[in-house]
Amino acid sequence: MARILVFAGSARRDSLNKKLARAAAQFAREAGAEATFVDLDDYPIPLYHGDLEAASGMPANARKLRELFLDHDGLLIASPENNSSMTALLKNTIDWLSRDLGEGRGRDSGLAPWRGKVAGLMAASPGAFGGVRGLPHLRQVLATLGVTVLGTQVAVPRADTVFAADGSLADERVTKSVRALAQALADAAGRLGG
Repeated sequence: MARILVFAGSARRDSLNKKLARAAAQFAREAGAEATFVDLDDYPIPLYHGDLEAASGMPANARKLRELFLDHDGLLIASPENNSSMTALLKNTIDWLSRDLGEGRGRDSGLAPWRGKVAGLMAASPGAFGGVRGLPHLRQVLATLGVTVLGTQVAVPRADTVFAADGSLADERVTKSVRALAQALADAAGRLGG
């Protein structure tokens, strides 16, 4: 069974991208995957700084996240768009988790949490573009780290209108798109991990 880690690159309590990620996690479970939703806000880490790393090593919360990444076959990421790119929170998480531990071999390699993984990308925004302008940057960074990123992605414009009061998706078109992405990721991660 494919193991998929699902998260949003947002720390906002009522984030549209967190809602999207939670819905996608449920769809991944329905597709036969073991899906784990993680809130990056539960793992606060300092801004990456080489001197800090040299003095103190990788922060404990970054190590915890790193272990979660290592234990999953796929990543389902809902990325808000900030100035046509990913959020600082998401980039900082990627930067810390891609650092070598010890001698940087095997599981200690900075590429270990990434290489051989498959990822599905999503974005949600109250604006007309749905966060789509930030996804190419995330795609490029993940590919550089050895992640296979699915060609299909989901961008949800006017996302403040597609969720029910309980946070579930209430828009049929969006539901169909997110469900299809979750299924494709579950299938691809199952092939890679199985």
